[in-house]
Amino acid sequence: MNKLNVPGPKALALIERDKKVVSSSYPRGIPFVMDHGKGVEVWDSDGNRFIDMMAGIAVNSTGHAHPKVVKAVQETAEKFLHISSDFYHEGWIKLSEKLNDIAPFAENAKTFLTNSGTEAVETAIKLAKFHTKRHNFIGFSGAFHGRTMGSVAFTASKPHYHRGFYPLMPGVTHVPFPDPYRPILERKPGEDYGETVVRYIEEEVFGHNVPGDEVAGILVEPIQGEGGYVIPPAGFFPALRKLCDKYDILLIADEVQSGMGRTGKWWAIEHFGVEPDIITSAKGIASGLPLGACIARESVMIWPKGAHGNTYGGNPISCAASLATIELLEEQYLNNAAEVGQYTIDALQEIQVRHPSIGEVRGKGLMIGVEFVKDKNTKEPNEEIRNKIEHIGYEYGLLLLGCGKSTIRLAPPLCITKQETDEALEIFEGAITIAEKEQDLR
Repeated sequence: MNKLNVPGPKALALIERDKKVVSSSYPRGIPFVMDHGKGVEVWDSDGNRFIDMMAGIAVNSTGHAHPKVVKAVQETAEKFLHISSDFYHEGWIKLSEKLNDIAPFAENAKTFLTNSGTEAVETAIKLAKFHTKRHNFIGFSGAFHGRTMGSVAFTASKPHYHRGFYPLMPGVTHVPFPDPYRPILERKPGEDYGETVVRYIEEEVFGHNVPGDEVAGILVEPIQGEGGYVIPPAGFFPALRKLCDKYDILLIADEVQSGMGRTGKWWAIEHFGVEPDIITSAKGIASGLPLGACIARESVMIWPKGAHGNTYGGNPISCAASLATIELLEEQYLNNAAEVGQYTIDALQEIQVRHPSIGEVRGKGLMIGVEFVKDKNTKEPNEEIRNKIEHIGYEYGLLLLGCGKSTIRLAPPLCITKQETDEALEIFEGAITIAEKEQDLR
């Protein structure tokens, strides 16, 4: 491993300029200033090369500046940049047809295109209220669904997302997410912990707080993102689907981070064998261009003209990028995410054996979490070492991001090769070794 001289003088100068004019609300922790990228590699403004293991938070699904995506954007830009959602264009229709083809339910789908993930969630909230004529929802602790006023009412991964913004949208009741590594509810004998959480919803929430027949929707990430890349037990979603069917509640799967091939399937919900009623998508849907989607069963997305809309919905440039992205995923990157993802998990589990700070390695496809602890028996979160590893990785040419209390997420572009993975994991393990020595854990 070769240590870089970072941040360099150009990066420092740009960061100083940024401080004077850019909102201080952005949660920047690593002083990386992007200059350009290609595939899994990125270079900062001083010419330092990095392996990108977070892909703009699972956004650059086909890698940086994929030529097929760039070409689609250029060709479309030469025709027109915008026409507004009051009119039609073929790219919008083609993309919606494609999303219908890959939607994770048998019924035909209809799609509302948005500019972002949080807007897609806002759409799902409004649609669920309109369709059911109900106003209450169930959300989960540890969830992240966005920061706008509807979606932030569901977000429960960090308290500072709420601080200073009360009152939030009313009607959202949070319950524990079924984290097998850190269960907090008491299971009955032979009960899957996911089934325990669903039983808690029916017995405790519906039994004492919110009547089940007044709940419009249950909004849930199939795999929690910001909450720690937490994967629920196998019994959770079948039990949740059964509960929703019993009370005519819409099951809304937030696939903003976990969808579009990230887990080796189009949608993470497909790993659990159930069909949702509504899904939200964004991040990896257009390889980095701003685009989101609320995709619902045809029988659910029935609302009148003007009930919901936006100015930039169906932007032609973003639609072109998305169609190129989906084609690349179909051709190779969906399979690559599954294959290289399993290769990465296997390698990380070998690394885990050598390091006392790694409590758990978990993931599906290229949505992988490595949780750091102070003690493997007590499982006490070790946020300090997680943060050290992020910064040390940066100093040696690796871009990482944390999530949850003490987890590092690995969410590289879906085009990453095994050779690139080996290079990244060599730096990653080196950073862990340095951080453990600093904490006297070796």
